[in-house]
Amino acid sequence: MSTEALAGLAEERVDHRFKGLPPDADGLTVGELAAQRRNLFTGGFTTPVLALSAERLEHNLKLMETYAARHGLAFAPHGKTSMAPQLFQRQIEHGAWGITLATPHQVWVARAFGIRRIFLANELVDPAALRRLAAELAADPAFRFVCYVDSVRGVELMDAALKGAGGRAVDVVVELGAGEGARTGVRTEAECTAVADAVAATDTLRLVGVAGYEGEVPRADQERVRAWLRRLVALAVDFDKAGRFARAEEAEETEEIVVSAGGSAWFDAVADVFAEIPELSLPVLKLLRSGAYVSHDDGHYREITPFNRVPEEGALEPAFRLWAQVVSRPSPDQAFVNAGKRDAAYDLHLPFAQVVRRDGVERPATGVRVTKLSDQHAWLSTGPGADLEVGDWIGLGLSHPCTSFDKWPLIPVAEADGTVVDYVRTFF
Repeated sequence: MSTEALAGLAEERVDHRFKGLPPDADGLTVGELAAQRRNLFTGGFTTPVLALSAERLEHNLKLMETYAARHGLAFAPHGKTSMAPQLFQRQIEHGAWGITLATPHQVWVARAFGIRRIFLANELVDPAALRRLAAELAADPAFRFVCYVDSVRGVELMDAALKGAGGRAVDVVVELGAGEGARTGVRTEAECTAVADAVAATDTLRLVGVAGYEGEVPRADQERVRAWLRRLVALAVDFDKAGRFARAEEAEETEEIVVSAGGSAWFDAVADVFAEIPELSLPVLKLLRSGAYVSHDDGHYREITPFNRVPEEGALEPAFRLWAQVVSRPSPDQAFVNAGKRDAAYDLHLPFAQVVRRDGVERPATGVRVTKLSDQHAWLSTGPGADLEVGDWIGLGLSHPCTSFDKWPLIPVAEADGTVVDYVRTFF
């Protein structure tokens, strides 16, 4: 990664763009504010403010690093989760092969910070984006890029956009769809062959593997997910036997065959089935793409993480907490805090009331439940045992990391005692 670009983030000025930060920090650089090591609760931060746990973030990074290594997997965590180059850097430092992304804009963000290996888990048929990609590949021989293809028409559009663009051919993998009614991807093996043949007929694309997303398997369970993963492996084996992947004797050789899958719900099944991949004519890059692990959460991913099925392999820890303040207590059974849809993820679950802080003392949010979100308020139901007053801070757990990160352009990273040691910049 580009150390210069990362260092430039610390030179940004704290101003109106960044919510939750201390008003008296306005005009400081982010680096100067971080050096002050202010306390999240006593250092002038305003509510609502989202914070990442420094300790839990590091725990999650280490856990997935060791998990991937233990199972012989390369790891390209999905960067759409955070869109935070500082976290991309830490993921790479913790052994990631590269970063997975989903859109051209996300690719340009990653490239601006020097990411050398990008797996685009999506089709790419936009001519302007393809021409820019070609320029990136031509300008940087060390840049490795791979993306999906799932139709002959898509291959034709890519080829038309890339002809005359110069530079290297674009590496592609055939995306095997997860089933009828699922998201993108080729539905049958026969259609996969037709797409592979279309790639072979171009000079602008190279077929380097197969991939897909098991999280879209209809009525997903262990049996169905593993059956689809075995179809993906069988497709790679059949393509290899048929000589569909670029061969070592060709001028532009493929160093490996890419076989990729892996969201955040079934990576244990991916690890097990990918361990069954037989020896092929080239080394196999078994590429896992799980992304939500970096912050984990207190809702959806807490419920579905594979570590629930394999507790002996460890456990992820939710690293996010949104701090809001009680601004209204109109009745004994109702209260309102100053954080709403503009601040908290709500697409999968409402936030979870976890702790209350008053006069520096933190206690469980007993009898407090979030029942609804308005744009700038959370509606709280307060039971008979709820001790809640106007002015109290309440810590909320969140569900779905992707829609938590994208509401906050600058996120404090706080140690357990509240000391803010860093700030994470996001680019959505």
